[in-house]
Parts: sequence; C-alpha cells; structure tokens
Amino acid sequence: QVQLVESGGGLVQPGGSLRLSCAASGIIFSLYDMGWYRQCPGKPRELVASITSGGSTNYADSVKGRFTISRNNAKRTGYLPMNSLKPDDTAVYYCNLKSGERSYWGQGTQVTVSS
Repeated sequence: QVQLVESGGGLVQPGGSLRLSCAASGIIFSLYDMGWYRQCPGKPRELVASITSGGSTNYADSVKGRFTISRNNAKRTGYLPMNSLKPDDTAVYYCNLKSGERSYWGQGTQVTVSS
C-alpha cells in the first residue's frame, strides 16, 4: 500500500531552520506531483510549496525566498528546507502526492517556531 512518512519537524527559535522530508513507498514516486501543505488549529490546510513530476516549482507568497522544495526520485523522497522561520510558520506540515484523481497524504509533522 501507499505510505508517506514525513520527518524533520520540531521546535526551533525564530530565525532558525528545519528540513522536512517525505519518504514514499508503494508508489511510483516520479510520476506524481508533490506538495507540502500546512495547517494551524482552526484554520484550513494551505499549500506551502509544490513541485511537479517534471520539476516545476511553486510557492506561497508567505514562504518565497525562505523555503525550497525539492525531490529525489531515485530515493522516492521529497524535501522542504525551511530557513528564517517565523512564529507564523508554526503548523502541522503534510506532504501530498497527486496524479490525476489519485491523491495521498502523510500523517504530518509538527513545526513549532517559538522563543
């Protein structure tokens, strides 16, 4: 079965960095577009960054210049290095793989930015 496992979250001070990873199994990773989403309590899930199967990237305005999405198809893993973190970046971060009507989600990883 398809499984996505996020890792790399944690507690970091404002201005710090984290690197999220999303490891996929049971899926032909290279055929899927990948996205990183985040959700705060009481708010809808929002797209943070995405990368197509062909490597085209897109970012939310709030993270441009600070976050960089990438993927390693051979390792079936996606990445989201996050720099200059702000308290507003605090959320549960989820990775998503999508191709046509097929969409898969990981379980999420908590990122907390606080002094």
